[in-house]
Amino acid sequence: MPPSMPKYPLPPHWKCYMSPQGRRYYVNTTNNETTWERPSSAPGTPKNSFRHKNSLPINCVTFPSPACMPEQQLLKPSEWSYCDYFWADKKDPQGNGCITGFEVLLQKQLKGKQMQKEMAEFIRERIKIEEEYAKNLSKLSQIPLASQEEGTLGEAWAQLKKSLADEAEVHLKFSSKLQSEVEKPFLTFRENFKKDMKRLDHHIADLRKQMVGRYAAVEKARKALSDRQKELELKTQQLEIKLSNKIEEDIKKARRKSTQAGDDLMRCVDLYNQSQSKWFEEMVTTSLELERLEVERVEMIRQHLCQYTTLRHETDMFNQSTMEPVDQLLQCVDPTKDRETWVRENKTGEIRPVDIEI
Repeated sequence: MPPSMPKYPLPPHWKCYMSPQGRRYYVNTTNNETTWERPSSAPGTPKNSFRHKNSLPINCVTFPSPACMPEQQLLKPSEWSYCDYFWADKKDPQGNGCITGFEVLLQKQLKGKQMQKEMAEFIRERIKIEEEYAKNLSKLSQIPLASQEEGTLGEAWAQLKKSLADEAEVHLKFSSKLQSEVEKPFLTFRENFKKDMKRLDHHIADLRKQMVGRYAAVEKARKALSDRQKELELKTQQLEIKLSNKIEEDIKKARRKSTQAGDDLMRCVDLYNQSQSKWFEEMVTTSLELERLEVERVEMIRQHLCQYTTLRHETDMFNQSTMEPVDQLLQCVDPTKDRETWVRENKTGEIRPVDIEI
């Protein structure tokens, strides 16, 4: 026989039931919350709830309840690591649904790969400009304009035109090195990247899907236990009203069913916890791998952009060297010497004419 009930009524939506061991427990019929402690009419959740004890489920992932959240040590303190900040889901800005924290990390990786591809396209355009510039310089160097200029000035002019051809060669070499040492590495780095990201996405998604299924099984088992306990209470109340061997037998059956339902619930909870633990481990491992890949990508790009600037400095240096002979010859331009040279080569006679004398 159950002990006498307290004279104070339960808050709205709460009902009292009896466990197979004869202990009273309470169920909130609105949200199926279950507790050993009699709820008061004051707002709030009873402390000893065993529905989600000290936890709060969000999208089938159980997080610590804000009311009793322990102080949490980060996995990688002071590093702002991926593995510490992407456990919760967030609203999808494109719709009303949610995207997981892992999907956010994947999107960052895919965006990084796209940025790398666009950088390669930028370098390709730079190569085209260099090639076209070299072509025009070479073409200009062959134009015969002012080719009849003579003397030291003519030599300087000829060297200036030749320097265009030399400069064209420098720019061709620059464009060739850009292609082999910057553009090509950008395009070939992590060629199987999308395939790898898809594999990781499916792996984590499968673990999350398993966890969702097992969470649903926990809720189903919890409801089944509640139903069996209600059935046991009903049989117990019938026995209070009318003593009967049949009712006593029914109570034994109901108690066995309730016990079995409790065992099923514990089994489902264990399976769920195993799934969540596996998901947690793989999230940490995979997010750290994504973190490593991102560092690798950024460092690779940095190194090759440094190579770009080195090649650019070398191009300036070589261009400067093509101009040095021009500078030297311009320093040697001597109109007096040119005049002497020209006169020596073109004189027709040194004897001057005189007036006729009669």
